Amino acid sequence: MCFDVANHVLPLPGCYNCCMRCLGGIPYTSLVATLMCFSGVALFCGCGHQALTETERLIEYYFARNLQDYITLAYIIQYFQYIIYALASFFFLYCILLLAEGFYTTSAAKQTFGEFRSTVCGRCLGTTFIAVTYALAVLWLVVYAFSALPVFFFYNMASTCHIIDELSDSTSNINQLCIDARQYGLLPWNAMPGKACGMTLSTTCKTKEFQLTYDLFIAAFAGAGITLLALLTYVMSTTYNFAVLRYLGRKGIAVRLPAPGNHAALLEGAAAQTQG
Repeated sequence: MCFDVANHVLPLPGCYNCCMRCLGGIPYTSLVATLMCFSGVALFCGCGHQALTETERLIEYYFARNLQDYITLAYIIQYFQYIIYALASFFFLYCILLLAEGFYTTSAAKQTFGEFRSTVCGRCLGTTFIAVTYALAVLWLVVYAFSALPVFFFYNMASTCHIIDELSDSTSNINQLCIDARQYGLLPWNAMPGKACGMTLSTTCKTKEFQLTYDLFIAAFAGAGITLLALLTYVMSTTYNFAVLRYLGRKGIAVRLPAPGNHAALLEGAAAQTQG
């Protein structure tokens, strides 16, 4: 049920206008960016966490025989998993703040809630969100680049296994085709064997652990890309919101809810204020 400023029930056209004002007060760009950020971070953190666990198992079973050879990698993986927990919590809270800022600065929402003036605090808050979101987008671009490294490693491994399968019946030199985990910094150079070659490598690629880990890293890479796109969308929306606040601050525009039948007077007053 819709009410006017005197708390009287409005007829059907008034209810329609009220509903349109409510729907118009939704910051759709910020809402879409929030959904993208939630889904991207969930995909990156969830799949990345499990992919790191499966990677540790692959290194333990097929590339290292001594516990001391991969104990450092195990600690690094554990630290990265803790970082993933922190990232998930941080992005959840920050996306909620950006969505709230989008609701606050949407021009349709200002019209819905009546008189509004751009304040110095509001402009400072908008500037802070722009700077922080831009810095996050740059930092996440680095995360996005680094998330491609495990995908590159597993892609090379799968390609080498495909070549081994094709040459297994025609040549005996397949043992020269290897994947050395030490070259990628996963193991120290004194780790034994540190690499998988020939049919051993081909057998490794056919295991469920390898296929699962490969798919998880691809999903985590896609999640990082979605999160980066969401941050860039946030940068554009916060910049637009800040521009609106600056415009309102310079013009001193204040919007009031019109009383029934005073639409013409409101338009005349707004035109006179703009000209002044």
